[in-house]
Amino acid sequence: MLTEQQKNYYKENGFIKLENVFTPGEFQILSDEYDEIFNKKRNEGMEASWKGDLMKEAANRAPVSVLSIHNLQFHSGVFTRLLTHPKLMEACEDVMGTPNILLHHTKAHLKPPAKGAPYLMHQDYHYFPFKNDSMVAVFIHMDDSTPENGCLCVYPGSHKLGPLDDKGIEEKGEKYHYVDQNEFPIAGATPICAKKGDVVIFSYLLIHGSYLNTSDRVRRMFLIQLMAADDEPLNDEHKSPAQGMVLRGRNYKRDANMETRFKH
Repeated sequence: MLTEQQKNYYKENGFIKLENVFTPGEFQILSDEYDEIFNKKRNEGMEASWKGDLMKEAANRAPVSVLSIHNLQFHSGVFTRLLTHPKLMEACEDVMGTPNILLHHTKAHLKPPAKGAPYLMHQDYHYFPFKNDSMVAVFIHMDDSTPENGCLCVYPGSHKLGPLDDKGIEEKGEKYHYVDQNEFPIAGATPICAKKGDVVIFSYLLIHGSYLNTSDRVRRMFLIQLMAADDEPLNDEHKSPAQGMVLRGRNYKRDANMETRFKH
């Protein structure tokens, strides 16, 4: 699916934005189902904004919010089918350089208008480090996104720096990982403006974050985290249901413990 130019762009920058992955009809089904799930679960404690003094500063000391649901494929078959969407998986295979792709987890974030929380600049590596750093994020824009409504922003090429020192905090049992905000301030990042339906694939080593939503528009996203079948986690954290599910190709190194991890 990707051209050599696109593949080289990803290697140099650590991310690639793709258009027209979904047909208008496919995307409308995703959008409607997304809204249905969030509306049904709206009163179930979905708040997921980061904590700490740096977050308060990034939010201008104002109350902010991000609503989050993990593993939408356990709420709707629409998102189960999305995980093996042919054009999406073809692009991921080109980016990852392997035909054997496993699911790590999925999540959805909704930034409400006027108070949608920012995310500090960080690397996903610190949440789930892998031996070969094969992990990528597939960021699906459910709405038109700009800095005004809290779009994704990145430091292009920062994946080449490798894992950086973790400057995060732990509060009430929750860990919030981020890089040095003086060295990598959100003000110096490159915004990724996108249209609804656009997909950004990026390395988990890429330094990224997102802006405060100050607009009158919602910003919805759905994210799929993927790993190569021959890669191995460096620690025993961030376990999710269906982790290790083969989305493309095969997995001859399947961890037998993964098969029993969620049995009762």
